[in-house]
Amino acid sequence: MSLIITIFALVFVTELISWIGKSVLLEFAYAIYLRIFYSSAVTRQRKLKSEILVAKKELLQTSAQDQFAKWAKLRRGVDKGLADLEKLNSELSSARSSFSLKFNTAVWFLTAGLQFFVGWWYRKSAVFYLPPGWFGPLTWWLAFPFAPTGSVSCGVWQMACRRVIKVGERVAKELATGTESEPVPSERKEKAE
Repeated sequence: MSLIITIFALVFVTELISWIGKSVLLEFAYAIYLRIFYSSAVTRQRKLKSEILVAKKELLQTSAQDQFAKWAKLRRGVDKGLADLEKLNSELSSARSSFSLKFNTAVWFLTAGLQFFVGWWYRKSAVFYLPPGWFGPLTWWLAFPFAPTGSVSCGVWQMACRRVIKVGERVAKELATGTESEPVPSERKEKAE
């Protein structure tokens, strides 16, 4: 794949992740992770919650004074169930924080880290060359920091791609919501007349 498309794809994926939101992706990936690796624990957690609710309901319907033995047995069962549930919840919470750390690290490496690496690796390469004399003295800036004069560097191409994608995102959001942009002052006068 050529450098121009690679950089554009990296910037696009980074902006897509930013647009969707890391937290949304984290929740989605964690749900899949739970189903694959912790399905028995999640099933046990649901079963334990329903058992505790049934036992609590029965406990509330039992008189502590009239049926003390039954009430005490139910109370011990509820307490044991709550202790088991708390232990299971802490186990799942620990798995979630571990997964969150790994997921955020992977997302950073696949987006920002990879962009830094590509920018560093191809720092002296030209993404593409400009026709001579098109931008005059600005050709130096477009080649900044190490690309040959008369070319566009990786860093500048990344900035341009990011800007175009953000403008495209804004246009897509405006089209999706169906709102018109604020008219220019000269258009306001024409509409008033």
